[in-house]
Amino acid sequence: MARVFCNSVFLVIFIFLVRADLSQQLESSQTQALLRIQQLLNFPAVLSNWNNSTDFCNLEPDSSVTVVCYEGNMTQLHIIGKKGALLLPRNFSMSSLVTTLVKIPDLKVLTLVSLGLWGSIPGKIARLSSMEILNMSSNFLYGAMPQEISLLSGLRTLILDDNMLAGQLPDWLSMLPLLTVLSLKHNILNGSLPNSLSELENLRVLSLSHNHFDGELPDLSTLTNLQVLELEENAFGPQFPQLSNKLVTLRLSKNKFRSGIPAEVSSFYQLQHLDVSLNSLVGPLPPVLFSLPSLSYLNISGNKLTGMLFDNISCNDELEVVDLSSNLLTGSLPKCLLADTRNQVVLYPRNCFVTGDQQQNPVSFCRNEALAVGIVPQGKKRDQSHKVVLALSIVGGVVGAIALLGIVYLVVRRKDEKNTANKPPTNVVVENPSAGYTSKLLSDARYISQTMKFAPHGLSTYRVFSYEEIEDATNNFDSSAFMGEGSQGQIYRGQMKDGSFVAIRCLKMKRRYSTQNFAHHIDLISKLRHRHLVSALGHCFELYLEDSSVSRIFLIFEYVPSGILRSWISERHSRQSLTWTQRIAAAVGIAKGIQFLHTVAGVYSNNIKITDVLLDQNLVAKISSYNLPLMAESMAKVSRGISSSGSKDPSDDERTNQEALADIYDFGVILLEIIRGRALKSRNEINALREKLQEGISSDSVVRRSIVDPGVQNECLDQSLKTMMEVCVRCLLKDPVTRPSIEDVLWNLQFAAQVQDAWSGGEFRSSSEGSPVSPSQPKLSIC
Repeated sequence: MARVFCNSVFLVIFIFLVRADLSQQLESSQTQALLRIQQLLNFPAVLSNWNNSTDFCNLEPDSSVTVVCYEGNMTQLHIIGKKGALLLPRNFSMSSLVTTLVKIPDLKVLTLVSLGLWGSIPGKIARLSSMEILNMSSNFLYGAMPQEISLLSGLRTLILDDNMLAGQLPDWLSMLPLLTVLSLKHNILNGSLPNSLSELENLRVLSLSHNHFDGELPDLSTLTNLQVLELEENAFGPQFPQLSNKLVTLRLSKNKFRSGIPAEVSSFYQLQHLDVSLNSLVGPLPPVLFSLPSLSYLNISGNKLTGMLFDNISCNDELEVVDLSSNLLTGSLPKCLLADTRNQVVLYPRNCFVTGDQQQNPVSFCRNEALAVGIVPQGKKRDQSHKVVLALSIVGGVVGAIALLGIVYLVVRRKDEKNTANKPPTNVVVENPSAGYTSKLLSDARYISQTMKFAPHGLSTYRVFSYEEIEDATNNFDSSAFMGEGSQGQIYRGQMKDGSFVAIRCLKMKRRYSTQNFAHHIDLISKLRHRHLVSALGHCFELYLEDSSVSRIFLIFEYVPSGILRSWISERHSRQSLTWTQRIAAAVGIAKGIQFLHTVAGVYSNNIKITDVLLDQNLVAKISSYNLPLMAESMAKVSRGISSSGSKDPSDDERTNQEALADIYDFGVILLEIIRGRALKSRNEINALREKLQEGISSDSVVRRSIVDPGVQNECLDQSLKTMMEVCVRCLLKDPVTRPSIEDVLWNLQFAAQVQDAWSGGEFRSSSEGSPVSPSQPKLSIC
């Protein structure tokens, strides 16, 4: 009996040990996967305690790291880095990261936020077959969303906010039947939304704010479970969307809605937050909005809503914020919004209310503005005879005006013909090309719509200038205002009436075009706004009187006060030289400007020289001369890649790539002068210096420092200098196809800036050779 008992005990112990060993093997494989993830993420501070002995399933969860296990298998992984995390090193690979995650087969929830992830999302993400919640926000992911995501049939939540994802919202999202949360805020997605979006019947949250979407929204009334809809800062419109009445949050601000608020909104009894501000909504404001039972936030500011309100309108007691500013509302502000006993924020200036103490316009202003947008006040019926009289009066007035203008025109033309026998007559007029835009032109310009996302802060809105303004600003084009002449016309310095300075470029047309020929190109120029470009503020057309064709175009640009970059590097007679850190910052700025021109605006062959780079009052680099889509020889180039169907012509890909690589070479020449600190005079000198830099890269730090400008030799970290040299050499390679892309250039320059800044902040120690080095940074290989 005792032997049987002992045998049973040994059997139980054996089975326990076998199970424990099996469990340990499984846990070990997942442990190794986590340690590999720690390595791929470049050992972030939030994972500093991870090692081979860590019991991951029993880690104390916190706001940065959480691991959840079930029956010895990991099911959830949450890693949240510090906000504003820098790019991971050059050797990081999204593909390797996903391959490692696949080794955790039961992973259902994955959160990787603010970790510096960069690259496109690989198609192999479909191998995470158990995935239900995926959140990779606040990183640097770019490119299109891969279709393989549609194979994650169990996916319920997809959050990719604050990245650089591009392209259109894909049709295949309808293949995710369980999807309840789709959040893609703060990306550069564009185009219209697919109709298939209305098939996601389980969708509860749809957040697409701060992108470049446009066009009509699909019918979303079928999404009966939708509770949160966030579409701010896009270009949706003009019709107000069709929505389900189960919404709790509705944010539509900063779009292009131009219809009225539909009556159906009065049935949105669960609505708590409504923001339709900064659109062009017209028609009467439904008073029922104030009494929606759940509403606590109401913002309709910046529209053209009309109607008379009365002080006896009832309000919901939950209302905390109400903003009625900048509309065309009349009557009395409801007493329920003026009660001092309630803790409310109520804004209502720039309307026409007769009550209240905030700035109001006269009632006549709102009535006239309402008529201007086609809103006829109710209650003012005229009989048929009055309509006939009014119509005849208008017709008679128009005919008389035309006759008078004809007589004036003949007299003026006859006088001009006598006075200008040899010079073609011109007439300076204020032209608004947007008034003549066709829907085709606007759709062709869609690919750079809403580039104000990249625009520098404080830049005034693009507008049409009058010739008189330009004459006054330049003192009638006085010689003292003349700044120079280049391939794209003469440039004058001007001072506007408000005291601000501008640069005015005068372009003389070699051929005669109508203003309509330039409408599309002016529209593109108005959107070429970036922190590292000298941006256009407006334009003015000068026309030939005889056929109204364009004689000259005046382009008004922001004025950049601190002169050209070369004078801060190679011509240091009267000012301090730029430091090494400032030089890297200037190089990064130029690269960002070129990247914007290539990837957002589609503008190539810019022929940028160091004398085309200006510095503003904060020493921020701005490209002043780039391939403006207005010159006769370049007008076809700008639009050649867009066919009538809106698709890119494959035959132009090779030529576009060659032009992009030519810009890379020009950037390399600028970078060479930044490093050397003196002007370059010939192509032979450039080639000789490129060879010298190549030798310096493979030599030691002493040789490299002997090449750089003596004024910054003692400032630059060796790793930073070496990276700059590597980028420069690659940009100057003779074979264009071997040169790096602008994205590759920019990444490496940013790396050089980061290591330089870290060293300046005391984070780097000195090597045995005396040059500062990073103790952990892997060597950089530029591909």
